[in-house]
Amino acid sequence: MKFGFLLSGRWIGWLALTVAFAAACAALGSWQMDRRDKAVATVERVASNYGQAPISFDEAASVFEDFKQPREWTPVTMTGVYATEDTRIVRNRPLNGRPGYEVLVPLKLEDGKTVIINRGWLPIGNNNAGHPDSVPDPPKGSVDVVARIKPAEPDVRAGAPEGQLASINLSEYQQQLEYPILTGSYGLLESESPTAATAPRPLPKPDIDTGPHLSYSLQWFAFGLLGFVGLGYAARQQALSDAAATEHGEDDDGMHQAWKRPASKPRRKSARPTSEEEEDAILDAQGYQ
Repeated sequence: MKFGFLLSGRWIGWLALTVAFAAACAALGSWQMDRRDKAVATVERVASNYGQAPISFDEAASVFEDFKQPREWTPVTMTGVYATEDTRIVRNRPLNGRPGYEVLVPLKLEDGKTVIINRGWLPIGNNNAGHPDSVPDPPKGSVDVVARIKPAEPDVRAGAPEGQLASINLSEYQQQLEYPILTGSYGLLESESPTAATAPRPLPKPDIDTGPHLSYSLQWFAFGLLGFVGLGYAARQQALSDAAATEHGEDDDGMHQAWKRPASKPRRKSARPTSEEEEDAILDAQGYQ
C-alpha cells in the first residue's frame, strides 16, 4: 500500500481538522479535571474542618477580614449581640429543590467588630410574593454563637427589593449599614445560646461527592484519541482502494490489448489486370492452358 496521498492538500486539511478536534477535546478534558480537583479539595476541607473542635474568634479574626480557603467550614466561637434591625434575606436560595431565602443578621462582638451570621433557610411565602411569610427574630441580648467560616460571594449583578440581597455580597451589605462589618467571610450558624423560640431551618452539611468530572474528563480524552484512530482508518481504506484500482486498471489494459489492436485488412483486388493475368488470358485463348 502507498500513502503518498497523505501529502495532498485534502488529507493535510483532514489532519489539521483532526488535530483541532483533539485539542478541543483535550481542553475540555483538562477543564473537567480542574473541576474534579476543586471538588476533591472541597471534600478534603469538609472532611478536615467540619468536625473539628471550634476555635476562638481571636484565632479566626483575620479570616473574617480576608478569607483563606483552607479555613472554610472551620467552626468558630463568638459572643455578641444581634443587630436584628439590620437583618437581610438573600433571594433565590433553593434547598432540596424548594425555592426560598437565607437570613443574614449582623452580630456585634464584644471587641467592637461585627460579623455577619447566616442563621439558616426560609421557604418562599404564600402571603406576599417575593418575601417569606415571616422572618424569625434571633435571641435578644448577649448570645454565644458557634458558626462555620464561609467566603463572601461575588456580586451577581441582579437587583433585590429593600431588605433583601441578591447574593451574600458583604461589600454590598456594608453599603447599607451605618457601621463597618468584616467583609472577607461570614459565619454559617451551627448553634447559639440562648436559642430563639423559632428559627430558620439550619443549612445541611455539604454533600461529600466529587461528581462525575473524572469520567467526563476521560471521555473527552478518548474522543480526541478516536479522532486520530478514525483518520488512520480512513487513510488505510483509501490506500487499499487506490491499490485495488491500480491493479484492476493494469489487468484491463492487458486483457483488452487484443481488442484494441486493429485487424489487418485484406488487400482489395485492383480493377485493372496485372501483366501476369494478361499473359494467362492470352495463353488460355490460344489453347495452351
